[in-house]
This record gives sequence, C-alpha cells and structure tokens, in this order.
Amino acid sequence: MKMSGNAAARDNQTPHSKVISLPISRVKLIMKSSPDVCFINQDALFLTTKATELFVQNLALSSFNNGSGKGTNTLSYSDLANIAEETETFHFLTDILPKKILARDYLKSMEQMQEEDDDL
Repeated sequence: MKMSGNAAARDNQTPHSKVISLPISRVKLIMKSSPDVCFINQDALFLTTKATELFVQNLALSSFNNGSGKGTNTLSYSDLANIAEETETFHFLTDILPKKILARDYLKSMEQMQEEDDDL
C-alpha cells in the first residue's frame, strides 16, 4: 500500500496532540529544567502532560464545587487555597497556595508568637 505525501505527513504528527490541551513543549521545557533529566521519551512526555492536565482539571473542579463562586460561575484564589488546606489530596499544595492573610493579622500573630517565646 502506497501512502501519499499528505498521509505520511499526518502520520508523523503527534497523534496525542488532539487529546490534550496543555502545550507539550512547555511541559517538556519544565521537565528538562531538572538536572536529573537528560532524555524524555515521547510517551512519557505525553503521559506527564495528560496527567498534569487531569490534575489541574480535578483541582479546579473541586475548588469550584466547594467554593464561593458557584452562583456567579467564578473561581477565585481563595477557593483554590481553601481546597488545598481542607482536602488531604491537595494538602501538599498549601505552601504554593497559602491562604491570604492581612498584614495586621500577620503582625498580631507574630507578636503572639514572640510573647510565647519570651515566656519560655
């Protein structure tokens, strides 16, 4: 069976590109930023990209469903921070998505911590 030039070109394209919405080149760039990575297999790159996409979707949906913006159809930073703090699955994100705190509240908690240290 002989293939035309266009069919051969289509076969050389990544068949996975239609199944994912994140840019594979960005994921590859992030993966290559690790000093431990020297070669990235195309299948591993696709699976990492798809897993990242599914994770972000799950995080966004969980945040939206448990968030305050359901009525207005919005997702806010505080929704993401709350889900990271309240859900064990996303708890590892608490350093990346900390709850916002006002400066005066932070200063007050620092004073309390200082007083407790002085008492010891």
